[in-house]
Amino acid sequence: MDVLLLSQLARRPSHGYELRRRVEAATGFVLHNNSLYPALKRFSDAGAVTRTLEPQEGRPPRHVYALTDVGRELLHDLLADLPDELAGDEAEFLARLAGFARLTPDERRGVLDARARVLRERRARVAGLAEAAGPGSGPGDPWAALVLDEVLRRIREEQAWLDRLAARATDPTTDPTTDPTKEMP
Repeated sequence: MDVLLLSQLARRPSHGYELRRRVEAATGFVLHNNSLYPALKRFSDAGAVTRTLEPQEGRPPRHVYALTDVGRELLHDLLADLPDELAGDEAEFLARLAGFARLTPDERRGVLDARARVLRERRARVAGLAEAAGPGSGPGDPWAALVLDEVLRRIREEQAWLDRLAARATDPTTDPTTDPTKEMP
């Protein structure tokens, strides 16, 4: 969530409701006030955002949050660092991928490599389970075998997508408006 909030504030200052709406519109992620405002307070306390009052006619003033230089550094550091324990979380990975424009080719590669490591480990684990549940292993649950096969298919598909992304992400001449999910020429 921190990456999503800071990324939106990097685009322009926002009040809480607008920020919540923009995060949801950009990601589909539903952000609740009980997680939004504590995060904004934490950022404010750390000097990553400023909070100013904006007057409103006939209503109480609202707080508008803006990213500081410290916040831009924090955003960069969060985008560039994807520890393996977070690399398995699809939302964490995709939030960083969405911020690739702010990263160097080497930093992008580091994020992609972290995700690829987690996928390789997951693939090996699931392949072992699928082999154990396979046709020659005795009376197993055929539905479980179908699920494991589908999980393996999805992992292979994502690994191929990561390979295509890696080729584009490490090329400084890549046009970010091209669709990275399509096959490269």
